[in-house]
Amino acid sequence: MKHIVLILLSFSMYIQAQNNTPLVTPPYLKKGDTIAILAPAGILKPYKKPAIDKAKKLAESWGLNVVYGKNLYSQDNHFAGTDEQRCQDFQEALDNPNIKAIWCGRGGYGSVRLLDKLNFDNFIKTPKWIIGYSDITAFHSHVHTLGIESLHAMMGTSMQDKAEDIPYTIESFKKALFGEKITYTIPSSSYNREGAVSGQLVGGNIAILASMLASESQISTVHKILFIEEVGEYKYSIDRMLQSFKRAGYFKNVKAVVVGGMTKIKKNSTPWGTSIEQLIVDAIPAEIPIVFNFPAGHDPDNRALIMGRFAELKITEKTSTITFKD
Repeated sequence: MKHIVLILLSFSMYIQAQNNTPLVTPPYLKKGDTIAILAPAGILKPYKKPAIDKAKKLAESWGLNVVYGKNLYSQDNHFAGTDEQRCQDFQEALDNPNIKAIWCGRGGYGSVRLLDKLNFDNFIKTPKWIIGYSDITAFHSHVHTLGIESLHAMMGTSMQDKAEDIPYTIESFKKALFGEKITYTIPSSSYNREGAVSGQLVGGNIAILASMLASESQISTVHKILFIEEVGEYKYSIDRMLQSFKRAGYFKNVKAVVVGGMTKIKKNSTPWGTSIEQLIVDAIPAEIPIVFNFPAGHDPDNRALIMGRFAELKITEKTSTITFKD
């Protein structure tokens, strides 16, 4: 009977996520809560340790307790330990009621290898924040289909930058984690398409979203605001993935597209011929509002985004504003 109830609860959350109804918000953090820093994907080499320790001190300065995953610094070729080791750390954090948030130390690649190995039953019953960006998009996408919000924000290795150089990254992360109201206003790009919409914010890294297509972890973009960002790809590769999204129906009923950092775009021997902005404009149907240069992604200025939360987006000639609803 217990197993049947969990199946029904999971199915209900899946329908909720697809129907654009409010998702479950994990409890906001408060002083005395414990968070776990884990490495579910790429290897954390020794030179990254000072940044992770700085991240721990940052969270402790906010009154939080911090624990490290047992396998945080394990190594298995490309990965931060074997799939089994990384899965063990993540599963223990999902199941431990004393851990209120899972803060990913870094991305890289490897999160998708854990999704089908993890049991989310306890997470569904007692949700907690899953935090990170880039490869962590795999988790954002998957837990969205479970009907639970997550946090696209800085990771432990973000503290390789000096705190004074990333004030908005840190400030927005703290606000999101502790439940303060979040609104951002940025200058508008000449490539923007104006509009005013509201809807749930979904998305993340383009390559990882593409890897979720045709799986049970694929998000629905129907009547939602899609956020995308990318790093280290060729323009033709980005176009190929956007064309895949189009063919998969991503842009059919989407409310708007928020374009974050398009960082370290590689140069191909055959020039693409247009800017990355024009490439995106050409790929997205003309009726869909677009805002460019939103400060989230792989650049140092990486503002926190609550994935699955309803937001209001206003794109005007001079400024663009996104406000998350309480």
